[in-house]
Amino acid sequence: MVQLIPTADQALFSMLDHAMTAKRMRFVLPDRIWDIGRSASASTDPDFVLRVTDPNFARRILTSGNLGLAESFMEEGWTLEVGTLDALLTAFARADMDRHLRDHPQVLLRVAAMRVQHALTGAESNVQLHYDVGNDVYELFLDETMGYTCGYQKTAEDTLQQLQENKYERVCQKLRVERGHTLLDIGCGWGGLLIYAAQKHGVKGRGVTIAKNQAEWVMRRARHLGLEDLVSVEYGDFRQTRGVFDRVASIGMFEHLYPHEHPTYFKHVNKMLKDDGWGLVHFMGCVKGKNDPDPFVQKYIFPGSTHPNISSAIRQLEKNDLAVLDVENMGRHYLPTAKHWWANWNANKHRIDSTRYDARFVRMYDYLLALYVAGCDALVGGLFQILFTKDFRNNAPMYRV
Repeated sequence: MVQLIPTADQALFSMLDHAMTAKRMRFVLPDRIWDIGRSASASTDPDFVLRVTDPNFARRILTSGNLGLAESFMEEGWTLEVGTLDALLTAFARADMDRHLRDHPQVLLRVAAMRVQHALTGAESNVQLHYDVGNDVYELFLDETMGYTCGYQKTAEDTLQQLQENKYERVCQKLRVERGHTLLDIGCGWGGLLIYAAQKHGVKGRGVTIAKNQAEWVMRRARHLGLEDLVSVEYGDFRQTRGVFDRVASIGMFEHLYPHEHPTYFKHVNKMLKDDGWGLVHFMGCVKGKNDPDPFVQKYIFPGSTHPNISSAIRQLEKNDLAVLDVENMGRHYLPTAKHWWANWNANKHRIDSTRYDARFVRMYDYLLALYVAGCDALVGGLFQILFTKDFRNNAPMYRV
């Protein structure tokens, strides 16, 4: 008997039906309702109900994965009538649909043909970002320090600001900073670490960022706090930074470099550290052989971002005679951080400037912040801090922070 190759709808929903072992979903299309999730009984109410109006919904997901799902959402091609977006994306992240796709040769054949056609049309080409995203957007969901990297949770009751300040203090403790030390923060963002180290430890810090709005924001806050003598920020490329420092930190910047830039990065770190200096690099990375960057994040949020292997960072440290003192995977601390961001966004997004940001932009950030929660809940990657020194003989500590 000849078996027919499934349609896009049949291929997608058959795969989802096998993959969803813990949740039940209902997709309401104009011409049919698909109930999926084989672990739930037929009488069980669905955990999620999606109303789909995008005629290319299934094809977009099969050919472009999360990017297709995200773009359809941004264009209002589907809406969620039951359930929350962060929980839905978590269910997708946990389902491991690629594994189920490999288990069904006919579905795999259909998807492969669609992906070839999709690639030939040039639909995967990169696009220029459509929005000039200002500080005003980030202020809607970040804490007072504007920390946009993983915090550190000590108790379940920690506020977002406490998570970030816990992180800054932990970095300061790992680096054993002392009053009067000089600190360089490569990719300093809005200067949370610099300002904390100056306030709490009397450190004289310099930051470098390629975002002019961030550099200006840091200096306004430093002046407001009376820290302009201890905090300064350069607007430009870290490769142009000059000076020698007691401590060098880089929080959430390394993953935005291309692999061919890694040798230059660590060579420059080595050059700017004093002979007895300590450094720390904090980055999102792989917990397996390879983590492919999310295509939606790549296209719309952080073009060029990567998920480096921890081995690639350590290899460059070794090549620069920078001895590794400690490695920590803080990945589990990202979930409470992301949950705070998601909650803040939902509480404050009504305040967004509609003359600068349209409805599509708001839905893009809806999707992004829900995706952060999903990725952290499913633990699809790691969050590493590597502590290192130039002088291992004299600087190796007797205990871990």
